[in-house]
Amino acid sequence: MKIIIVGAGEVGYHIASRMAFENKEVVVIDRNTEAIKRLSDNLDVEAVNGSGSSPRVLKEAGLKETEILLAVTDSDETNLVACMMADVISPTTKKLARIREGDFDAYHQVFHDQAPHIDTVINPEIEVVKSIEQFLRIPGAVDVSDFADGKLKFVGLYLDPGSRLAGIRLKEIPEKIEPRILVAAVVRDEELVIPGGDFRLSAGDLVYFISEEKGLVPIIKAFDKQARPVRRTLIVGGGRIGTRLAAVLEKGGIQTKIIERSAQRCSELAAEMKKAVIIQGDGSDQRLLIEENIREMDAVVTLTNDEETNILVSLLAKRMGAGKTITKLNKFSYFPLMPAIGIEQVVSPRLSAINTILQHIRRGKVLSVRTLTDEQAEVLEAEALETSDIVGKPLRKSCLPKGSLVIGIIRNGRVIIPSGDSLIEPGDRVIIFAKRQVISKIEKILMVKLEFF
Repeated sequence: MKIIIVGAGEVGYHIASRMAFENKEVVVIDRNTEAIKRLSDNLDVEAVNGSGSSPRVLKEAGLKETEILLAVTDSDETNLVACMMADVISPTTKKLARIREGDFDAYHQVFHDQAPHIDTVINPEIEVVKSIEQFLRIPGAVDVSDFADGKLKFVGLYLDPGSRLAGIRLKEIPEKIEPRILVAAVVRDEELVIPGGDFRLSAGDLVYFISEEKGLVPIIKAFDKQARPVRRTLIVGGGRIGTRLAAVLEKGGIQTKIIERSAQRCSELAAEMKKAVIIQGDGSDQRLLIEENIREMDAVVTLTNDEETNILVSLLAKRMGAGKTITKLNKFSYFPLMPAIGIEQVVSPRLSAINTILQHIRRGKVLSVRTLTDEQAEVLEAEALETSDIVGKPLRKSCLPKGSLVIGIIRNGRVIIPSGDSLIEPGDRVIIFAKRQVISKIEKILMVKLEFF
C-alpha cells in the first residue's frame, strides 16, 4: 500500500508514524520546512517540501501509483483543492479529507457524489462532541467507544482505592458484576497488558472492558463510580466545538453557559444560541468562575484553542468544586501527563481524526477503528469474511497473534460476549482488541484470500 499524506502537522505526522511502523510506503507533503525536517529526522518516510494542492508536486510524489490520498492540513480549502487535483490526475486513488468548518457540513455528500469525489470527509469536531456526550452520561469513564451501532460499549475506567474490585482476580469478576463483561486490557504504570484469568486488579489500574450498552449502569456501580445527573454545564471556549456542543446540550435540556474571551464571538454566539447564557471573559479568572457558581456546575468542559488554558481551567474548576471536568487537548505529548495531575477525561480532535482515517486505511472489511488515548492499541470492528482464518474454529484455537483478543461478536443483531469456546461464523461482526505491534497480522487475518475468487 502506498499512501500520500498532505499535511505534516500532528495528524499527518502520527498517521505517517503508524503507517511507517507497519511497513507501508508513505509520502508526506508539506510546505513547512521545519515540519518536513521533523519527519525526515524521525520517520522512515519520503518527505516532500511543497504544496499538496499543486498538481506538479502531487505528480512528482507518485500520485498515479498511490492507493490512498489523505488531505489533513489545517486548511479546509487546501484539503479540498488537493482532492480536486487528485481526482483529475488519478481518479482511482481513494481520497480522504479533513474538513472542519461547519459551513461545509451540508455539502459532505455533494463532495462525495460530485467532483472532487472525496471518498470520506473527516470532521473530527463532530466526533469530539459525541465523545463529550458519552463522558457526560457515563460517570468515571476516561475512554468510551461505541461498536455494533451502539449496542456494545468499550469503556476505560480507573480503579479507585477502596473499590470492591481492587485485589480480585479477573476470573472472579462474574461473582461481583452482573451482567457479564470482558476485560480487554489493563494499563498499569503506563504499560498495557492483555490479562489472563489469574490477573489481579489493583487500585490505580486503568481497566478497559466491553459490555452491552443496556447493562452498563450496574457495571459502573460495581466499579463504585457514583452517577451524578448532568443538569448544568459550563463550556469554556466558544469556538466551533463549543458551539456544536452547546447546541446538543440545549436540545437535551441541559442548562448551559459559555465563557468566551472575544467580544465579537460572544455577539455571534448570542445570536446563534437559543437558550445558552453567553459570558464574555477569561475562563481562568477565579473571580469570574465564583460569580458563575462554579460549585453548582455538574460539568465544566474546556474547549479553547490553548492547551495550557484548558488544563489550568480544568484544574481550577475541579479544585473549586465542579462535578467533573472534560479537557480538550491536541498535543499528544501531554496525554501521559494528565492522570498524574488529576485530569482524567480528555478529548482530542486530532485523535478523532486519526480514528476515522485508520478505519479507511485498514485492510479487510473494517467497519470502525478506535485508538486508545495512549496509542498503545486499537479496537477494530470488522466483518468476518468466509475465507478468513478467524472463521470456523473456537477462539481458544484461533490464529489470532499474541497481543490480540476477540472481545465481542454480533450475529444477526444479537450481541455475544465471547469465551474461549465461541465460534465466529461468516458474516459476523467481530470486535478485536489488538496491540499496535500486531495490527498488520490482524489485517491479514481479516482479508479475503485470493483462492476465494
